[in-house]
Amino acid sequence: MIRRLLVANRGEIARRIFATCRSLGIETVAVYSDPDADAPHVAEADYAVRLPGAAPVDTYLRVDLLVAAAERTGADAVHPGYGFLAEHAGFAAAVGDAGLTWVGPPAKAIAAMGDKTEAKALLADAGVPMLPTYSAAEQVAAFPVLVKAAAGGGGRGMRIVRDPGELAGAIDSARREAAAAFGDGTVFVEPYVERARHVEVQIVADAHGTVLSLGERECSIQRRHQKIVEEAPSVAVTPQLRTALAEAAVAAARAVGYLGMGTVEFLLTPAGEFHFLEMNTRLQVEHAVTECVTGTDLVRLQLLVAEGGALPPAAPPVTGHAIEVRLCAEDPAADWLPAAGTWHRFAVPGVTVEFRPDPRRDAGLRIDTGVWDGSVVGMHYDSMVAKLIAWAPTRDEAARALATALRRAELHGVTTNRDLLVRVLRSAEFRAGEIDTGFLGRHPEVFAPLMPADRVGLACLAAALAGAAARRAGAPVLGTLPSGWRNVPSRPQVVNYATPAGPVEVAYRLDRSGELLDWQFRPLAAGPTMPTRPIEQGGQGEKGGQGGPAEKAEQGGPGGPGGPAEKGGQGGQSGVVVLGAEPSRAVLAVDGVRLAFAVHRVGDISYVDGSDGSVVLTELPRFAEPTPALAEGSLLAPMPGVVGRLLVAAGQRVDAGDPLLVLEAMKLEHPVTAPSAGVVTELPVAAGAQVETGAVLAVVTPEQQSGAADPEG
Repeated sequence: MIRRLLVANRGEIARRIFATCRSLGIETVAVYSDPDADAPHVAEADYAVRLPGAAPVDTYLRVDLLVAAAERTGADAVHPGYGFLAEHAGFAAAVGDAGLTWVGPPAKAIAAMGDKTEAKALLADAGVPMLPTYSAAEQVAAFPVLVKAAAGGGGRGMRIVRDPGELAGAIDSARREAAAAFGDGTVFVEPYVERARHVEVQIVADAHGTVLSLGERECSIQRRHQKIVEEAPSVAVTPQLRTALAEAAVAAARAVGYLGMGTVEFLLTPAGEFHFLEMNTRLQVEHAVTECVTGTDLVRLQLLVAEGGALPPAAPPVTGHAIEVRLCAEDPAADWLPAAGTWHRFAVPGVTVEFRPDPRRDAGLRIDTGVWDGSVVGMHYDSMVAKLIAWAPTRDEAARALATALRRAELHGVTTNRDLLVRVLRSAEFRAGEIDTGFLGRHPEVFAPLMPADRVGLACLAAALAGAAARRAGAPVLGTLPSGWRNVPSRPQVVNYATPAGPVEVAYRLDRSGELLDWQFRPLAAGPTMPTRPIEQGGQGEKGGQGGPAEKAEQGGPGGPGGPAEKGGQGGQSGVVVLGAEPSRAVLAVDGVRLAFAVHRVGDISYVDGSDGSVVLTELPRFAEPTPALAEGSLLAPMPGVVGRLLVAAGQRVDAGDPLLVLEAMKLEHPVTAPSAGVVTELPVAAGAQVETGAVLAVVTPEQQSGAADPEG
């Protein structure tokens, strides 16, 4: 029997395993890097051991440090989590050599499946359907193809190639990324199947000869080859196909003498044929959907098998439907690069259970997360911060519940992919089950923000009113006076905000009783400015322009950034009425419809959550401090990271699109390219340097400015 378990991982992975351990009375040991010293998984463990440093290669991937931590704390077993070490045969062997119980498959099985090319050859002999595999570019005769890393997973080291001339470069790039992520740069090439589905089968095997299939999951919604939406069961799998998939997965497990929990992944073609992709010798991130539809704790089964116990003779039945989304720290305004920051508020309403299945309910909402309020998301680790799972009797009910919970979540401090996930779940094609691995590429509309453009102005007005209420509440004297009160109400209250779409201005006037007289909202094309004249007082349908005469404006809802300034008058169904304003909330009536906005202010930033979306507003100073001007052609770091490689030197001429350097963050490579033809006049960073968001990485002086002066200039 396992008495004390060390989990060789971090974040939600460690917390998930700890949850089962607590239910079984098993003591827990956490390990943590320096950035994770205050992480939730550290606080929840019975014991914790520091791994000095920050980078994964110096901490969480150090086999020697992890085994030593287990020995120091008296742990008698090690669970590798479901990260890279779970597929590290050397780690499994080292744990066994130390006399500890390894919660996972044997090292031999890990090694056999760890190299995808060898695994495909082995399982082809066992009769598992397979796509052809190529080890060199010259072997490829037809396109498109997919370049894949032989080790690891998560979409890293993967490239789709449609042009034969790009294959060699794609192989080199994939090798570098795979080597950085997995310590193994081996890649292979296989045909790329258009409109294919990604379907995988969960299996578990014990030492007594039992191998069970726990049903399939569909993971076809992927961005950059990384899964973001998973569900069980798959709408594309018929009973006959389900039986064939299960038989192939069980055959794969038996062929390698498997023990423990594993996942066999397949590619499902539009014609209904399936081909083996890979076998993951670990619990998958998406295991939660299987738990929710079977009511089975898969971590408990892992521990049972590790202790030598016997599995039940048959798999539990699958009932209902479960859908999971991966909430990731990513910035849509920066081409979905990883985002960093501090969680000022992380709250999802309606959660019924955390980390473990709840077989007592036929519907519910589950969250597995590695963060809470105050947690810091840095650049060193994976961008996923949580996964949210809804299960219900039907797929439509699960999708609706999940989309609603996501939309209502308060996610303040770190930019995420929340809006993308909600739009996917609400899309007609997803609801109809018409999905495949190319879904996102065909549906650019799902990348739009949830909050409509015509609601941003209202959100700004709500933030301004809540901010004024907060200042009144904290005022030492005259705190009961209405905001902006004057004997002669002429000039409006004006607040400038930076929004994801650019800087904007909201201006409003209140009467002596605090009622809204009029307001306007407009974009600021060139940054924050102050109005040169007040809003006109003549009629409700008039407004004062910036430095120009009053112009007619439509009454009713405000326009979004880029549209005309619009205003609502006092009273009437066509205007905007302030029903209430508090420091954390503003309630407006727009054309007779009541809209409530929650406002959470942290410093100059207001996080505004409304009924149809959220927006982050940064209040701009009325009199901005001058900042140093950047040289034309300056390339700034879009996120914190480490400069991986420099590809040019100062003084070198480049063409538009030429790669200048590679920035590494959250285990991915991000190339920085020249915006135009010119000369690299500055290169202030070196390989290995850590940079923060906004740091100057290089300066490319445009070609016409880098040479001799223009004689006509």
